[in-house]
Amino acid sequence: MNLLIIRIKTFKKYSYLLFNFVKKDFFKKYRRSVLGVLWSVLNPLLMAAVVSTAFSRIFRIQTEHYPVYYLTGALIFNFMSGATSRSLLSMVEASGLIKKVYVPKYIFPLEKCLFELVTTVFSFLAVILVMPLLGVAPSLSALLFLVPIFYVLVFNIGLGMILSAVNVFFRDIEHLYAVLTQAWLFLTPVLYPVDALPESARWFLKINPMYYFIDYFRRVVMYGQLPDLRLNVICGVFSILFFVVGLIIFKKTQDKFILYV
Repeated sequence: MNLLIIRIKTFKKYSYLLFNFVKKDFFKKYRRSVLGVLWSVLNPLLMAAVVSTAFSRIFRIQTEHYPVYYLTGALIFNFMSGATSRSLLSMVEASGLIKKVYVPKYIFPLEKCLFELVTTVFSFLAVILVMPLLGVAPSLSALLFLVPIFYVLVFNIGLGMILSAVNVFFRDIEHLYAVLTQAWLFLTPVLYPVDALPESARWFLKINPMYYFIDYFRRVVMYGQLPDLRLNVICGVFSILFFVVGLIIFKKTQDKFILYV
């Protein structure tokens, strides 16, 4: 209990630094951009237009309100992909700072996840804007959109800490993870409905946390449904499992970071 209190006090002590890092990354992303933060809204809308044209007309994917279907899936998957990819590089990029002053090392992957959270919330506006235009009326269940996003955030922090720790010792993981993320995207029902996935590949859905996170998000935002207890338990288990494993791996390896960054 005393150790937990100490950890909480340490986090509070450096919370201002965490906030400033998020703020710095946010302004850095949109620096010298005419539209600025509006790109967080426009980018998913433009991507939805391109993907909808390709998959609904060229590849004949028959899914009702396909642009909304794509946006709801892409929003969650891109949140995970962006947060974990940034977290992967966080310790190496912060090498100059951690060699000079003491900063809790978990601050760096955590900051990348929180930065992507902010971007994702802005991108969610794109979903809200598109839905009425395509005849999809948002229901009260859409107010629960933060629940699946929270599940993904916890998952991202855990996976981000694992990747950031591994990348310190094995830099090849940076290139490998880019390939794995693309494969992960194609094996997750973001661009296509579950029925379009071959039977031989559907086993992956059972162990794919992104499938459950996206399903949860689509239910509350697009379909106006309240997810059952089973889906909440599955999402919670995946999130907590990766978070705990990430903490353990990061804690056991962080003292050696300074020797390799």
